[in-house]
Amino acid sequence: MSEFFSVILSMIEIDIENSEIQNDIAAAVEALKQGGVILYPTDTVWGIGCDATNAEAVQKIYDIKRRAEAKSMLALVDSEEMLQKWVRNVPDTAWEFIDIYTTPLTIIYDKPKRVAKNLTAEDGSLGIRITSDPFCQELCRRLKRPLVSTSANISGTPTARHFRDISPEILNAVDYVVKHRQDDLSDATPSDIIKISDSETVKFIR
Repeated sequence: MSEFFSVILSMIEIDIENSEIQNDIAAAVEALKQGGVILYPTDTVWGIGCDATNAEAVQKIYDIKRRAEAKSMLALVDSEEMLQKWVRNVPDTAWEFIDIYTTPLTIIYDKPKRVAKNLTAEDGSLGIRITSDPFCQELCRRLKRPLVSTSANISGTPTARHFRDISPEILNAVDYVVKHRQDDLSDATPSDIIKISDSETVKFIR
C-alpha cells in the first residue's frame, strides 16, 4: 500500500470514531439486518448495498437498478479472514494479487458459499473485494456478512462517482441513505476486476 494511501486511511480511521458516524453506521446496519437496501460510499464510488445472503434484498437492488439478474453484482468483505469464510477456495494466485495491489481490486472467484443464489453469475462465480475503507469494514463487521456493492445508478446510465451525481430515483428507492462523505468530491473510480479460476487461470475484466 502506498504511503499516501496509508495516510488517507489513517485520517479516515480517526474520523470514524466520531459519534455521528457511529450513529450512521448503526442505522445502516439495522436497515441491512431488516432486509433493507442502503446507499453508501465505498472505497471506490457510491454504491447500493444489502446483505449478500438475503435473496429478497438482492432482488430489490436489481429492481432499483432495472438490471437483469444475468449481470451479477459484487460483494465486499472486511478482511482476508472474512474472505476465506465466504469462498470455498481462494487460489494462490489470488493471494498474490491481493498482496501486491495498492488500489481497490475485485477478484471473481469460482465458488462463493452461503451467499444468495441470485447474487452470483450464471456460472456460479462472484466478484468479491476486500475493502480498505474503514466505514465499509465496520458495516461488514457489524453485519457479520458480505455486503453487496453495485454502482448507484440505473443500469445503462453513467456511474455516479459522487453523492451529488446520484439520481432522485435511486435516492427515493433505498431504505437508508448514509450521511458519511456526502460532501466528498475527491477522485472516485471503479475498482479493477480480474477473474481467477480454481485452476489459477487469470482473466483481466477491467
